[in-house]
Amino acid sequence: MPRVQYELITTDQQLRAYCDSIASAAIVAFDTEFVSEDSYQPELCLVQVAAAGKLAIIDPLEVPDLGPLWQLLVEPGRESLVHAGREEFRFCLRFAGRRPHRWFDVQLAAGLIGMEYPASYGNLAGRLLGKSLAKDETRTDWRKRPLTTRQLEYALQDVADLEAMRTVLANRLEELDRLDWLEEELAKWQAELEEYESGERWQRMGGVSGMSPKNLAIVREIWSWRDSEAQRRDCPARRVLRDDLVIELAKRGTADLKRIRAVRGMERGDLQRYLPKLAECVERALALPEKDLPRLARKSSRPQLNLLGQFLSTALGSICRSALVAPSLAGTAQDVRDLIAYRLNLGGFDDEVPLLAQGWRAEVVGQVIDHLLSGETAIRIVDPLADEPLAFIPAPPGAGGAAE
Repeated sequence: MPRVQYELITTDQQLRAYCDSIASAAIVAFDTEFVSEDSYQPELCLVQVAAAGKLAIIDPLEVPDLGPLWQLLVEPGRESLVHAGREEFRFCLRFAGRRPHRWFDVQLAAGLIGMEYPASYGNLAGRLLGKSLAKDETRTDWRKRPLTTRQLEYALQDVADLEAMRTVLANRLEELDRLDWLEEELAKWQAELEEYESGERWQRMGGVSGMSPKNLAIVREIWSWRDSEAQRRDCPARRVLRDDLVIELAKRGTADLKRIRAVRGMERGDLQRYLPKLAECVERALALPEKDLPRLARKSSRPQLNLLGQFLSTALGSICRSALVAPSLAGTAQDVRDLIAYRLNLGGFDDEVPLLAQGWRAEVVGQVIDHLLSGETAIRIVDPLADEPLAFIPAPPGAGGAAE
């Protein structure tokens, strides 16, 4: 790796001075190194910053209060620039109490010009800037001190070229008239992450789909207890009780200690002391009146829907690639099924509008699927050996469809 000049910040005074020196910067690129496997919240170990032509590495283990930096990011008129910035956004919410004023994620932007999504930082540097980056420190334990010069310079790679990437991507987005698409996607992404941070995350556990309201109530009670216990112990929630055990206890639906103890996986010694707490969670859930039981929206499961979903999910990739959008960014097979069920009035949505019927996705994907369902558009194989073998053409006169 080429040697670069940067400032290593290990004192409050250095941090304040650096933040003052970049206060006039319109764009602040930053990245973090963290470890999440041993604590309730990810442990912030390093922050790399590039702004106003100045590179810096901030050591949170030496400077635990990064208030000046977080304040800089949330001030009006400044853009925070990241790659795959989920954790960076969460750190800002956690330490500043609110989202950055403006946000630009090069990974999301790349997906909106037809590049792979999600693309690694190294792949984007290669394709956008023609650079090859070192990969020899990917397994570094960023909690250990001292860090070597090579480790620090490796960490700086993740911010050094962000602004150059942003320039290329923003120019291409402007050419395609998609800057507003990016704004829409970033706003949606941030709102969903804020909701995730403050909402009832138990609903995202694998295995809850199709559960009865009583079972869901048990999942919610156990999840809440587990989350509180994980915070108290400052450890990952799964270390208190695995997700699959939460689901199995909910399915059994009993507060009987013997039956709880009999669940395979509950024989672990440290879990025995929690059995009474788990029984209390189940009892609370079972005692809830019907009106207070949680319910998840049920999607239609008609065989015809599954068949149409499989067929049109295959077409999704062709639609997106033709429109220069990463298919994985546009939506999933479930999103396609949701759109079909919504358009065919199969229920399960109430006032909710499916993802593929909103914003730029409706423009790129939703309209094509609507025309396929109505019979206005047909799919044709134009060249079986081409990169894009499918073409979407006007349907022959008299062709029927779901709308007729």
